[in-house]
Amino acid sequence: MRMIGLFLIAAALVAPLYWFWPLMGHHDQIALMSQYIGCVALIAMGVSQFLALRLRWQQMIFGPLDRIYQLHKWLGVIAITAILLHDTVDAEMDGLGAETLLVEVAETLGELSLYGFLILVVLSIATYVPYHLWRWTHRLMGAFFAASAVHYLFILKPFDVLDPLGLYVGGFCALGILCYLITLLPFSLFAGRHAYRVASVEQSGEAVAVSLEPEKKGMKHRAGQFAFVHFTGKGKNEAHPFTISKAPEGDRTLRFTFKPLGDDTRLLAQDVVPGDAVRVSPAYGRFERGGKKPEVWIAGGIGVTPFVAFAQSLKKTDPPVDFFYCVSDASKAAHLQDFANVAERCPNFRMHLVESCKTGRLNVDLVEARVEAPMSDVTVYYCGPDSMRKHLQAGLVANGLPSRRFKYEVFEIRSGIAVTPVLNGVARLAEFLLRGFLKRRAEAKG
Repeated sequence: MRMIGLFLIAAALVAPLYWFWPLMGHHDQIALMSQYIGCVALIAMGVSQFLALRLRWQQMIFGPLDRIYQLHKWLGVIAITAILLHDTVDAEMDGLGAETLLVEVAETLGELSLYGFLILVVLSIATYVPYHLWRWTHRLMGAFFAASAVHYLFILKPFDVLDPLGLYVGGFCALGILCYLITLLPFSLFAGRHAYRVASVEQSGEAVAVSLEPEKKGMKHRAGQFAFVHFTGKGKNEAHPFTISKAPEGDRTLRFTFKPLGDDTRLLAQDVVPGDAVRVSPAYGRFERGGKKPEVWIAGGIGVTPFVAFAQSLKKTDPPVDFFYCVSDASKAAHLQDFANVAERCPNFRMHLVESCKTGRLNVDLVEARVEAPMSDVTVYYCGPDSMRKHLQAGLVANGLPSRRFKYEVFEIRSGIAVTPVLNGVARLAEFLLRGFLKRRAEAKG
């Protein structure tokens, strides 16, 4: 993630305090703080909906798309935490006016959105929920956000919606709702602007390689990038992110290689045939080569796809490359012939096929034994399982690799949250909510 993006989001969340501060001397401070927390939730949700648009220029501010998805997730965590605090800490104030039917409806919508968000957040962080079910329910986030916006507009509060503070928070509400409506548009209308046809479908190891030809101009991309792809036809309703496993060429043909792991990709591998219509989004990602230092590439399983494009774009004058391709056995490895062609063309490219069934898993000692340059002089590019990345990254950094020169992309766009910290946080939050409930109950009896 880029610091400028994090700073802008932090500033957006803190900015309402500029208008809330003068109100402190005229209203109950606890209730006023609860109202501010409610505004924080709305702003965080509005920004989260904006990030869900996947606009390419967002990467210049917030970082590559895989990091934007992480930021999107954590903004959701911040929002639901703020909603719970807002609901627990009494936000009601005296002297703000009569509670009309519209105010009561707004209060009801606030409660509805709270419970709706709680259910959807649980479905989002529980990664064992099937992807298609998660994606369908995730679309309801925007609907509950709209309910929260109505709650904000018509609830009694110590400022008017046309005041600077009201317009500021209302602007984020409007932004979030607009972005949500855009995400509901058909993929081909907004995101999938490039029309392609399937040229060929080939089995490559245990993966499937689908080559595409453009119907018109086609899409520009750089080696290492990925795109969202929608294969039209019966049973192919979702756009999926796939890495482009081919270096850029003048004819703008593309190739996507995927492993049939989930229900959708298994059906896709069975059904896709030459001639099928395909819609492709613009290319995303900042996983790119650069610099003049020797390079070490490490691929785990289907994480090989960006390295196919890297290898095809390699020049004889580039720094030396040691490529470690980790698979259980060679029969499951994809695009071996592509890498053999590159090795024949470029003497500066060396491939090391690591078969865990024969030599065990890749480790730091093996990397250092095969790479001629010291770790302090190389740049490492990694794509593969997260657990494997953490193990190798820690070992290589301990052996002299500067941490900034370990480059990687997040392997999964959808990710959960570490269980232990969450359970501890839930326990503390439950304790806080219980104390607040008992306090309000005691005050009501008094």
